[in-house]
Amino acid sequence: MSIIQKKKILFITHELAPYNEETDFAKILNQLAVKSNETGYEVRCIMPRFGSINERRHRLHEVVRLSGININVDNEDYPLVIKVASLPNARLQVYFMDNEDMYKRKTTFRDEQDQFYSDNAERAIFFCKGALETVKKFGWPPDVIHVHGWMSALIPMYIKSFYKKEPVFANSKIVFSLTKSTYNEKLNANFGKQLLASTPLKDKDVDIYKEGANVDMYHGATKNADAVIFAGNEIDAKVISEVKPTKNKKVLNFATEESDITEIMDLYSTLAGK
Repeated sequence: MSIIQKKKILFITHELAPYNEETDFAKILNQLAVKSNETGYEVRCIMPRFGSINERRHRLHEVVRLSGININVDNEDYPLVIKVASLPNARLQVYFMDNEDMYKRKTTFRDEQDQFYSDNAERAIFFCKGALETVKKFGWPPDVIHVHGWMSALIPMYIKSFYKKEPVFANSKIVFSLTKSTYNEKLNANFGKQLLASTPLKDKDVDIYKEGANVDMYHGATKNADAVIFAGNEIDAKVISEVKPTKNKKVLNFATEESDITEIMDLYSTLAGK
């Protein structure tokens, strides 16, 4: 008798309750991960190990067998340290991408004077590439990858371009969820060049991202995703107008103040072929 393999769902996000909560959707992601795990999916989560995350309280520890990868960002190599913890009240693992230069500071995207960090572009590139390299090292092919927020917004483009021939991502369907814009600055005047210097990509792959504005990150991710979730009622109207549901792209509107996640769970089931 053949053993039926569980379908796999991977969450890649900069926010996930209880570790980091930038918007209300951090709690929704927690619910989605727990519910998916309870209903027969194999679930893993990946997020940055921001300095605000207390390692002792959340029982993080380094996964030595996975650490040791170097991630190239703008022609500089940065060591990736991978840590893991169990999501409270759930038997599923959260993997934290760590690097002292990128994430040691105690605030996420702004300093104590509310100034946007000048290296947020590099931090985003490091996180997205680190997450995908970690999945390769797992040898764990996800059926559905739920990507959330601007910091993870390069993931759909990377999977559809540089990583498209990687067997681990061959059958992955990508869901991208976005909330209201959370920064008004631009990541970097040279963001497009940084993307090209960090990874062998084509101009057409990065053109949509090159200004580095929050809306540009969302545009790039929604263009490359197989499904889009508009989480909340304050989404940039231009993004909404440019994302049309088609046979190959599903679109959900989700009010984050409501706790019923059935529609999103049904979306996972459809994409995973469960």
